[in-house]
Amino acid sequence: MSSFLEFFSNIIAGEPELYVVTATLVIVMIVLLFLSFPMVVPLAVAAMVGLVHFSDINTQVIIQQMVTGISPNALIAVPMFIFAADIMTRGNTAASLLGLVQSFFGHLRGGLPITTCLSCTLFGSVSGSTQATVVSVGQIMRPKLLAAGYKDSFAMALIINASDIAYLIPPSIAMILYGTLANTSVGELFIAGIVPGVLLALLFSIYSYVYSIRYADEIELTEKSSWKERLAAFKGSLLGLGFPILIIGGIYSGIVTPTEAASFAVLYAIFAECIFTRHLSAQDLWDSAVSTGLITAVVFILVGIGQAFSWYISFEQIPQGLLEPLNLENASPEFILFVIAITFFIGCMFVDSLVVLLILTPIFVPIVDAANVNPVLVGVMVTLQMAIGSATPPFGCDIFTAIAIFERPYLEVIKGTLPFILLLFVMTALLIFVPDIALFLPSLAFN
Repeated sequence: MSSFLEFFSNIIAGEPELYVVTATLVIVMIVLLFLSFPMVVPLAVAAMVGLVHFSDINTQVIIQQMVTGISPNALIAVPMFIFAADIMTRGNTAASLLGLVQSFFGHLRGGLPITTCLSCTLFGSVSGSTQATVVSVGQIMRPKLLAAGYKDSFAMALIINASDIAYLIPPSIAMILYGTLANTSVGELFIAGIVPGVLLALLFSIYSYVYSIRYADEIELTEKSSWKERLAAFKGSLLGLGFPILIIGGIYSGIVTPTEAASFAVLYAIFAECIFTRHLSAQDLWDSAVSTGLITAVVFILVGIGQAFSWYISFEQIPQGLLEPLNLENASPEFILFVIAITFFIGCMFVDSLVVLLILTPIFVPIVDAANVNPVLVGVMVTLQMAIGSATPPFGCDIFTAIAIFERPYLEVIKGTLPFILLLFVMTALLIFVPDIALFLPSLAFN
């Protein structure tokens, strides 16, 4: 408590120059955001304003830092995972995975929402994108949930929050970017996200079961599938199930690196959807390639600009000045993880989660290293907060994705999100106080 009081007292009576620079950057960014500029513009302009008015460094350093930001070899995996996920999203993978889960769990009490949770988890291992999971799983499961008697507010909140499990289940674009920024093994991050992701799916499933009991009079149970139907569903989903096995098994066994796994994933996706099942044509493959190029360009521009902005605020020692009163270098690992969780959660509530990742990660990396906190654990914590922020008002990106595809008003979409957000906070507390949840599998795989 004393460190927090000292922190706020230093803000009131602190170094004037530090807060003048900080206030200038914040005002520039807020003004440009209110003028509806995309996020890359406020980041770039704020860094250039800072260089021009508060330092003597040539503004060409912005270009140099942008190039530096997109240079790491690990980033090669990003467009390949996006390409593979896009191919399988356009194909039959989502429907086959949904069919498999529903054939085993759909008839149980709470079976449809549990099916939704598990389907989001499985599809997250294919897409690596929360928004793609909202679209693919949501469009199929929401009508089924409504037809069975579940309230729309519950159905939408479940889909939005369960889709965020995609951040934790490999392949995760967020983990690749964090690993690059923090110089942490992407393979270890992938493996570390599995248990928290599965545990989160279990928590959501338990809540869904309790909800189904509470409203048992309004909810209809679906017909139980025969073992013949389950076998047919299993056979139909084999190619989809093979995708995470290829990635996780290859990395876990040490046969391939994450980048190599990404390249194999593309070949696997093309074989599965274009050659074996022939769900996609050559034109579909071309459309997928074009879409991947556009998404990759947006991500890499953000990465480059984020690197430039992070370099500038580090050069001005803004993070060090603001965080120094907390004395994090001498704090306990639990307190450091708590501060990281709160900072990333608040940031992701208002700004795109990738932007928050690019800005805040370089700030906390030296602190994490100095305090000897496991960087893999920090990576999972950061990824979880990005997931929470993506589903949390006011500006969670998955909320607006749901508004677009479900065509429902904002307040109706967010109405049922609170119980799921509380469960996400429970998961955060578990990671802080029981870190082996995330570190157990990597210790087996890489030690």
